[in-house]
Amino acid sequence: MEIWYGGKIYTMIQEGDWEEAIVVRKGKIIDSGTTEKLYHQYEKEIIQEHNLNGAVMYPGFTDSHLHMIMHGERLLRLDLSFMKSKHEVLQALKQHAGKTPAGEWVIGEGFNENQWVEREPIHKDELDEVTSEHPVMLSRICRHALVANSKAIELAGVKETTPDPQGGKIEKDDGGLNGLFHDEAQDYIKKAMPEVSPAYLEQALTQAVEDMYARGLVGGHTEDLYYYGGFRKTLDAFHKVIDGTERKFRANLLVHHKAVDEMEEEGLTFGDGTAFVELGAMKVFSDGALGGRTAWLTAPYQDDPSHSGVTIHSGEGLDSLFQRARGKGMPVAVHAIGDGAVEAVVDRMERFPVKEGLRDRIIHAQILNDDLIERLQSLSVVLDIQPSFVASDFPWVIDRLGEERLKKSYAWKTLYDKGILIAGGSDAPIEEVNPLMGIRAAVDRRATQDYEVYQEEEKLSMYEAISLYTKGSAHAVGKEREQGMIKEGYVADFTILDRDLFSLAPHEVADAVVLMTIVDGDVMYEK
Repeated sequence: MEIWYGGKIYTMIQEGDWEEAIVVRKGKIIDSGTTEKLYHQYEKEIIQEHNLNGAVMYPGFTDSHLHMIMHGERLLRLDLSFMKSKHEVLQALKQHAGKTPAGEWVIGEGFNENQWVEREPIHKDELDEVTSEHPVMLSRICRHALVANSKAIELAGVKETTPDPQGGKIEKDDGGLNGLFHDEAQDYIKKAMPEVSPAYLEQALTQAVEDMYARGLVGGHTEDLYYYGGFRKTLDAFHKVIDGTERKFRANLLVHHKAVDEMEEEGLTFGDGTAFVELGAMKVFSDGALGGRTAWLTAPYQDDPSHSGVTIHSGEGLDSLFQRARGKGMPVAVHAIGDGAVEAVVDRMERFPVKEGLRDRIIHAQILNDDLIERLQSLSVVLDIQPSFVASDFPWVIDRLGEERLKKSYAWKTLYDKGILIAGGSDAPIEEVNPLMGIRAAVDRRATQDYEVYQEEEKLSMYEAISLYTKGSAHAVGKEREQGMIKEGYVADFTILDRDLFSLAPHEVADAVVLMTIVDGDVMYEK
């Protein structure tokens, strides 16, 4: 038995609730109260003491939506996300290619032309000027678009006559292919890339977990099982890295709809796994992203009236996926950014309701309207939101959508007050995995480009923002009776910071330092 004391322990049961001390046994919280009371009651059983020395403990933070292996890859590969111009990207690419043997792929992660002065995407001809000896693939920050050079396009067998797939677009200009591939069309290039090894997957995943520990994260809900050579290969990497002994981390694995058959062939189903690696909902994409104008809107983009986005599946196709999930007893977790996509998803959730006791998930749900918000209140659903999108999407998203449509977009406070369950994530590697940056964005709503505050009425309180990453994430996987609070019978998962978030100004939140990350009662990270 262990006792934690000597600091402030926020339970998150109710706003303002805190305790002086807690007692933990075999990875579970068994009691809380004053230090004196717990010492007196358990003095003969306590074998280890943890003095917080004035630090502050919270229920362990969990990221409700990210891509863990991709996050690890970002740490291993050429990271383009912080670069401020096309010239900077191309120079970094040239240096990287110069160190890469001829014929090997050169891969860059996370370019974002909305951060550049010129705001023009990279063209394949510009990549060809950098190198013609390497196939090159650069992923856009949203991961809903990539740009490839001529060598990569040639290896993929794509020609000007190659048709757009359902839910994807191969871009062309006056000179033919321009190298940009959107959404499902990205698969042409990705299938031409060499298959990754198990050792590489384990390396990327290890990097991700260790980095997440250092950010105070005890768990994450992640979608990786379709992209790295098959369901079994990727699942094995998770079990090897998160072994429950050396590394404890609560990974809930969404299962891409194209990986569900392989899951069943392995004799596995929703909810199977260990205390640390568990199979989750069926993942479905219904649209793209706002950055590339592929999010599906009910009305055209304000800055491109000829376009309303991309529907990844036909209506019949989406019906089929929902029916397939229900037939297998699975909830769905659907990527839906635009109001058109959310409307299509809500239609199916009403027609094909989830099994009693389970919850569906809508991932992102950025663009809503009054009717959708009202309908969402009647569903067994959790919205996986990314508060950091406010910081990164404004002000350019105003040009995309217009002021009127923004009134019910990124509307976190409205959703919270309506009683709709919301959970907080990063969508890493698209945004920074640090939950403190997400909490700051939720309470501050300040854009990183112009430092202006947007939609002040949609700010969350500190308690509400922290709840996204504690109670909210627990609700998303039906674990609200065992995770997300510091309470008797709950798991001993804690995030310990050097300061009290409730005493800070909003802009100070991300300055807090993670001192310890505890999972199942064991210290997984200590600064």
